[in-house]
Formats: sequence, structure tokens, C-alpha cells
Amino acid sequence: MSSITADSTARAMAGAVRRKEISARELLELHLARIAERNPELNAVVSLDEERARAGAGAADEATARGDTPGALHGLPFAFKDTHDVAGWRTTYGSPLFADHVPDADDLVVERIRAAGAVTLGKTNVPEFAAGSHTFNPVFGTTLNPVDPSRSAGGSSGGAACALRAGMVPLADGSDMGGSLRNPASFCGVVGLRPSLGRVPSWPTDNLWETTSVSGPLARDVPDLALLLSVLAGPDPRVPTALGELGSSFADVRPADLAGLRVALSTDLGGLLEVDPEVRRVVEEAGGLLASAGAVVESSYPDLREADDTFRTLRAWNFQAGLGELLAAHPDDIKPSLAANIRAGESLTGADIARAYQQRTTLTDRMRRFFETYDVLVLPTSQVPPFPVDQEYPTEINGRPMTTYLDWMRSAYVITVTGCPAISLPAGVTGDGLPVGIQVVAPFGADRRLLEVAAGFEALPG
Repeated sequence: MSSITADSTARAMAGAVRRKEISARELLELHLARIAERNPELNAVVSLDEERARAGAGAADEATARGDTPGALHGLPFAFKDTHDVAGWRTTYGSPLFADHVPDADDLVVERIRAAGAVTLGKTNVPEFAAGSHTFNPVFGTTLNPVDPSRSAGGSSGGAACALRAGMVPLADGSDMGGSLRNPASFCGVVGLRPSLGRVPSWPTDNLWETTSVSGPLARDVPDLALLLSVLAGPDPRVPTALGELGSSFADVRPADLAGLRVALSTDLGGLLEVDPEVRRVVEEAGGLLASAGAVVESSYPDLREADDTFRTLRAWNFQAGLGELLAAHPDDIKPSLAANIRAGESLTGADIARAYQQRTTLTDRMRRFFETYDVLVLPTSQVPPFPVDQEYPTEINGRPMTTYLDWMRSAYVITVTGCPAISLPAGVTGDGLPVGIQVVAPFGADRRLLEVAAGFEALPG
């Protein structure tokens, strides 16, 4: 009898399927049972189709019986983020305007995951058009935190992170503009990577050259995350901005020796961030763990003063370009906070966009020079622990008002516009047991080194 459970690592599951210790059908049933147990409360998996999933698992077992060469994810159940198109599968983007939408082609990340042998079982819940780091929408409702269902699971990949932590799926895909992989990873106590720009190409897209949003992996530990990245990463002829390194180079990531690692640690980026005291404590304790492992930890941070204006300008421009016509046609069918952000893009001028790109260039070069002194930067993933699920977003931190639904996400989105890879790692809990993650940032292109450092931190006692 197989020792595999719904909480086993994805690596163990894939290995057991390859060795015929468990069938894809049996593995699927383990996960369907967990979904039946936990999803009615948590609402993470949507558009579930058990019969189609069983057919897919059966096809995977037939391929095994034929002796076909298995892909890296052969037989693993998978639920795709509901903003990623899956051919023949309901994909709503969290919007009532697309409640019955069924795409006829896969997004590139879906294409790669399916080609690697994963068995599709459904989708994972998202905020409306993936806007905001709290997962709720008029189509499916709200996703709850798997550790404490009275709290938010984060977003926009909140359904993915929740399903992962609850054992409903072994791996998950997501996307990240202002923290949509990193924030839910922190809130749910899993690992989420925003890769370097171009590491995981996206197709189709309306704008190949605007790269604030990227796709990436979520997992329960760093080696599992590296496994999924090995499938997602790599060049594609349709995407000239894609990096050339093959995804297979990430398949076998080993923990780094942290002795001598040069770590810049900052809890607030020199006052740029308002940070909850319990989050601050967890970040400081993480610095202590790194120091105890021999890392050289210094209090330091890059100058990111232009990052706020840069991100907000480019975000509003992108939202207006992508959703402006839809808002004009359906002004009452888009949530007010998103509508306001779309409208903010209407008044932007060419000079505004040019300023944002000039600032982004400055930030990128400044980070390059910063990483001549340090190997990694450690800071909070999210400025707050998981907040009450009945709030759209935190309205204050330490008594300081958060006037928009972006203010409390600054710790993630100021890193977005640097282009650097950033990973959220579980690092501790609040006094109430709520997960808190740290964000580790590395130089552009150093995704593998970042994963090695992350695996090294993950392996530390305590």
C-alpha cells in the first residue's frame, strides 16, 4: 500500500506515480476526498469537474501502462488559477461578465503544465479580474484562510494558496502584479515565487513589452516550487522578452550553505512601509536565524522612493488599456475599487507613462548596484498578518490610515517594478497563530540562487 497522502510533497507523489506505487486515479481520489472535506467551507476550488478529472487520470494511467515517458508532473491533480485560460474549461476571471466563458485555447502556462502530465480537476478562486489581495467575487464568493477561516486567504492567487495549504492540490499556478503570488503565500503559510521578468513567459498577451505582471509557481516547500518552475520556465518563440535558460535547470535545487551570505535586512525600507509589529518581529527573527547560520546580516535597504508612483502609474495604465472599454459598456458590473483604478488610467498622459518607465529604469539600475554589496534583501512579504475576511482591505496599520486598497500592499509592489525575483517563505506566526512570511529578493536573473538560499532558510532549525 502506498504511503502517499494528500499532504505528501508533489515530488513524492510524482515519484510514486512513476514507480507505479500509486495510480493517477488513486491520487486524484485522495485529493477529491480532501476537496469534499475542506472546500465547502474554504471555497478555494471552483468549476470542479470530477468526472472529467477522472477521465484525465485514467488517460494518465493508460500512458503509464503503455510505457510512455512521463512528464515532470505526470498524474498530479491540478487546479488552474481562474484568470488563466484552460481550453474547454469554464474560466470566469472572477467577473459576472464572464460567468459562462469557456476559452478555446490554453494560456502558455496551462499548456506547459498540461504537457508535463498534470490532470486538470478545476480552477482556483480569484478576486474580480485579479484586482486586489483579497479573494472574493460575485460569481463564486469569498475564499477563506485555511489556517483561520475568519481571515483572508490573500490574493489574487488566494484560491490557489488556500487549496495548496489545505491539501486540495499538490502544486498551484498563479500570477503576480503587485504581490498576487507572494501575498497569499504569506497569508496561507506556503511558498510563492515572483520570478525575474521573462523567466516565465506569458502568451497570449495584449502587450509583450509591459511586464509588471508575471506568472509563477506556488508550493508547500521550496523543492516542490522548483519542480513546478522547471515546467513553467523557459523560452518561447512567441515571446521575445523570455529569458533563454531552459526550465529544466531548476529541477534539482539544493539548499545553499548560508555561511557568509551577505544579507540586507529591513523591516520597513527606511520608513517607506507601515508594518504591523508582529510582522516586524517575524522578519527580525528571520534575520537572527540567518545570522545563526553564519550569514552576514546588516540593516540596509535600497532606495525605492520612486517605486510607488511607478507602480501605480503603470498599473492604472494597464487596467485602463485592458478593461476601459468593458467598464464603459458595463459601469455597474465591476467592483467600485477596480472601477476607480481603471478610471485613474484615463487621465494619464504620454509624459506620465514616460516618467514611469524612466523611473523603472532608474530603480532597476539602483538594484543592480545594491546587489553588488549584498546577495539578498529580506523584508516583509505583507505589511500585515491575514486580516478579517469581511474587510475588503486593511483600513489602517498602527493607526495610520490605508486610504486605498493598494496602500497596505506596498511591501510587495515596490519590488515588482525592480524586475527582480522575489520569494515569500513561511517564517513564523502571530500570537494568534496566523502565518507570516518573509520576502527574499535577489538580483535580476538569479532565480536559481534565490531558490537555493530559500531552501537553505527553509532547512534551518526553528
